[in-house]
Amino acid sequence: MVWGTVSLGDRGTEMAPAEGEELSRLLDEQAAYYGALAADYLDQVLDLPGGDELTEALEAFRPAGSVLELACGPGVWTGQLLRHAAELTAVDASPEMLAIAAARVGDERVRFVQADLFSWKPDRRYDVVFIGFWLSHVPLERFESFWSLVADGLKEDGRVFLADDAYRTPDELVEGPSSSTIRRQLDDGTSYRLVKVPHQPAELEERLRRIGWNIKVTATSGPFYWGAGSRVLSGEDREGAC
Repeated sequence: MVWGTVSLGDRGTEMAPAEGEELSRLLDEQAAYYGALAADYLDQVLDLPGGDELTEALEAFRPAGSVLELACGPGVWTGQLLRHAAELTAVDASPEMLAIAAARVGDERVRFVQADLFSWKPDRRYDVVFIGFWLSHVPLERFESFWSLVADGLKEDGRVFLADDAYRTPDELVEGPSSSTIRRQLDDGTSYRLVKVPHQPAELEERLRRIGWNIKVTATSGPFYWGAGSRVLSGEDREGAC
């Protein structure tokens, strides 16, 4: 069964790029959507197979030590991360989402930071960086710079865990299946454009490998996937880490 993914031939997920001001407007619209959705976000869970496989994979990964959670949203994953983390910094652009997360988690080990992940820089390095259902909302034009942010927040021997999905419904594809721009509507009828890149595991692994990451990406029995790994250290990096 195919879970809303689209065959793009030899181009993989090389979708038509949005550039400059148009891309900035699209990302602003995406941020506005999640701010408006915050109160109802927990009701948006996809009732599809494979979700429990993500939970099991993260538990086996054991995100111990200091953890940086990017795009924490309303804290859906924060509680599970705290099962192993000694301390956690949770970052999100939406103050509405952060308020919900802080109320749900209520743990003094968590520091919440409001920041735009397309411009924010970490103020320290962590043992683990966790990326939950955010990578698919990163335009391919910003893919490499986003992973530079991840590298800036990771210790030399640090690890990364990501979870996401490639699910896009036919009615969301307002600009066609070759575009990474989709449109979603709130219950009040307000619509917003978002980025949704339907990465496939092998393609994502290769894209990450090309920019210096060794991350194994695994598909679940549904539309979800998860990945775990680390940076590929250069000889100079390895000597510095000894």
